[in-house]
Amino acid sequence: MLHIVQTINSYLSDYVLMILLLLVGLWYTFKTRFVQIRCFGEGLRSVFGNLSLHGKKHEKGMSSFQALATAIAAQVGTGNIVGASGAILTGGPGAIFWMWLIAFFGMATIYAEAVLAQETRVHGKGDHILGGPVYYIRTAFKGAFGRFLAGFFACAIILALGFFGCMVQSNSIGSTMHTAFGFPSWIMGAILVIVCTFIFLGGMKRLAFVTEKIVPIMAAIFLLGGLVVLLMRFTLIPATFGLIFRYAFAPQAVIGGSFGMALKTAVSQGAKRGLFSNEAGMGSTPHAHAQANVPTPHDQGVVAIIGVFIDTFVVLTLNALVIISTLYTPGGILANGYTGKEVSAAGEVITKTNLAQTAFGTVFGTGFGNIFVAVCLLFFAFSTVLSWNMFGRINVIYLFGHKAVVPYQIISLVFIFLGTLASNDLVWELSDMFNQLMVIPNSIALFALTGMVVACLKKKKS
Repeated sequence: MLHIVQTINSYLSDYVLMILLLLVGLWYTFKTRFVQIRCFGEGLRSVFGNLSLHGKKHEKGMSSFQALATAIAAQVGTGNIVGASGAILTGGPGAIFWMWLIAFFGMATIYAEAVLAQETRVHGKGDHILGGPVYYIRTAFKGAFGRFLAGFFACAIILALGFFGCMVQSNSIGSTMHTAFGFPSWIMGAILVIVCTFIFLGGMKRLAFVTEKIVPIMAAIFLLGGLVVLLMRFTLIPATFGLIFRYAFAPQAVIGGSFGMALKTAVSQGAKRGLFSNEAGMGSTPHAHAQANVPTPHDQGVVAIIGVFIDTFVVLTLNALVIISTLYTPGGILANGYTGKEVSAAGEVITKTNLAQTAFGTVFGTGFGNIFVAVCLLFFAFSTVLSWNMFGRINVIYLFGHKAVVPYQIISLVFIFLGTLASNDLVWELSDMFNQLMVIPNSIALFALTGMVVACLKKKKS
């Protein structure tokens, strides 16, 4: 089973995913005339001009910042720490360059996703606003084809995020907390289940209340720690960027094999882990942006752009710089006791889960480095679990109605607990596979609804 899923993932990430993400990103970059550049300042003013840790409660939905915090909670998770580490281990430092490229075009993609989520959202019963790819897929395609695409997406996201994804997040929490503090992972599993149950029962309002407080705090703590490390290693920062750019185009020097195979590995790892990190084009964060109470869809679109920027160009980049500047020699070889080990073989001595802890530990000391990363990952992954559960719930309601929410929540909690018990490569691969499968129907709808996105942009700018 593992071999079959790995084979599917290799084709998806090496060909389908990479092509679709770049095509959609390029398409919307040019169709919107580089909206990610032209409206970047507007997005910054919208986010930081209204920054508040005490947003008012809304009868339905969330404030724009609460929606962004929920989206960032989904984006900034293990993809930034574990995903970036895995990309570096497998694809070398150059994989980070391809993550940046995917993210730049992804900023235009996520603008389109947020705009469409706002345009096609519907008001459900109670305090529910229902919006996301299933709703704009059905807008783009009527009849049986639209029902099939929407149903395919809904099933994929429930499995990818609601079940397997949350299992991956809790596994990372359990692993790093065990490394840092030594207590059994199942204890973290039990604590997570109790806290998540309390928040899940509170619905959208409680989720918004939690994420708007956790996200700014967790980002500030991680950025502060990363900046301290980089200040201690500031003389190596130019060389670190040099490694990223050099091995983006000559990766065979560090991961072996032919030039073509090495380049494909670096690019595909950057694309796959970039998707897992910023989620642009995957169709997950539009569920959060649909909740925002804003004057026009464009207003939330520019806010969504800032979400990808913070996720990839700030948090992920900081983590990558810490790892590369502390663990790599100028020749691209892992240092600190691993000299002579090529990056492709590094997985034998350092796993993607503890690579960040090893990196921070070179400056903070092993003990505090383990604790710092474990605490940051606890906040990152916990907030991601909350957001992903909400995204899955919206699609469960689309497929089965509100009566299916309670069974869905129970199954989700079981997966969260099981994730802390043992590491399973098959779970990681299944999560990757369904993440990537989500891209296909979402991308088809994004191409089909280009006119709607462009019209919203022109209307706002006119």
